[in-house]
Amino acid sequence: MRHRLMSIVCTWSPLVALAILPSVPAASAESQTATRPASGTAALTDDLTVWPNQTCYRASEPWLAENHDHLRVMRPRVLVLNFANDVDMAGIQERTEKLIQALAESTRYHGYEDPAAPAFLQYEVVRYVDMRDQPPPPERAHRNSAHFPTKPDGPKDFACDYSAFYSDAFARFYGFADPKNNRRYRNLHELIEEGVVHELWFYAIHEYEVGWPAFEVIEIKQCYDENFKRIEGKYVPAGNGHDDSMPWSGRTFRMAFFNPHRGPGCAMENFAHGLEAIARSRAIPYFSKYFNEYAELNLNRKYGMPFKSLYEMPYGEKDVVNYPSQTSLEVKYKGEKHVIDPYVAVGGNAHWPPGGRHHYDLNSPFTVSSTIESYRMGNGPDGKDRVADFNKDQFAQFKSTAPDCMGPWLVFWRQCMPGLDNKAKDDDGKPMKNWWPFLFY
Repeated sequence: MRHRLMSIVCTWSPLVALAILPSVPAASAESQTATRPASGTAALTDDLTVWPNQTCYRASEPWLAENHDHLRVMRPRVLVLNFANDVDMAGIQERTEKLIQALAESTRYHGYEDPAAPAFLQYEVVRYVDMRDQPPPPERAHRNSAHFPTKPDGPKDFACDYSAFYSDAFARFYGFADPKNNRRYRNLHELIEEGVVHELWFYAIHEYEVGWPAFEVIEIKQCYDENFKRIEGKYVPAGNGHDDSMPWSGRTFRMAFFNPHRGPGCAMENFAHGLEAIARSRAIPYFSKYFNEYAELNLNRKYGMPFKSLYEMPYGEKDVVNYPSQTSLEVKYKGEKHVIDPYVAVGGNAHWPPGGRHHYDLNSPFTVSSTIESYRMGNGPDGKDRVADFNKDQFAQFKSTAPDCMGPWLVFWRQCMPGLDNKAKDDDGKPMKNWWPFLFY
């Protein structure tokens, strides 16, 4: 049944039907067959529990904050580009669909124990664009396309020129016709403003001798105050790294880079670091406060440790963290031993599941006490969160959903975050807000 909500209607003109002009200079003919054309607002739902909808279809609208608690599903539109010469478009589509399925699964609140839990985030591909060399010269056959935008004087790592994605030259590759001028195509600034595209994902090979092509997730985010009101004119970087070549379009926008030689679990890790970065940015104070608590990014304040989180442990070293008992933690940090006893883990973070011994530890033999499954529910003795055993068996069921990198753990981790119909309470005793709409504030 449709819900009738009090709302402020998004302004600006509605989406127009999208078309591909016959003269689009696509990188290959395959880019035409691999696209999924988007439709205008007429095809959007009038159900105000779904976003985008006919009333609001763009990111950073006041409507999102005002109707946050009524939303039941979000279907953000993503534009997908392929710069990897050695992966065809069918392979890119297969990889993308697996990632979308993993992201959806991970937003089923407590889905690991509730088969009926609905998926809140359900990404839709607005278009696949083939940016490969056609045909690639032999020296580039297993490298990125010459179309991949890099700064000529850029560093070895992260040399991507993000401004190119917004250019009129790239607009012709995207192929979204300007209905007011059949001699031009809409650029990314316009597609963002019109609500045609909410995120951009691109696949590029990590050529190790060349360097990292781009940041895992890069984002510029609109800022809000403590009452979820937009602070006009204020925006901040909110990605896992940032580059000043990425322009501000007036709305929150996120780009994600994926290595097509890896799977959905590694891509999930990119997004996990993106969540951590949004919390660090403090663009949404409410989200930062509770996410940092859940992800245990506050060990210095909570336990008086000389480090904020286990992220500060050295990479590549094994067993830098030990658990003398189920409720104690021992850390070797800068030549000194630090012990937290009693210690009950909360939710952990992208690299550190509860009980982890080092970065990326999915095979810890330890069982530790944790409140990850009852975060802020107050369902234990004396109104505290229920403490339960946690070990690697908790996330084993997701090995097929996101098998590589930290994927199995990250699906479980995200399912335990306050999502749709969560049972958590905030500091005021009010129902905890679903965290997923914050992605598009």
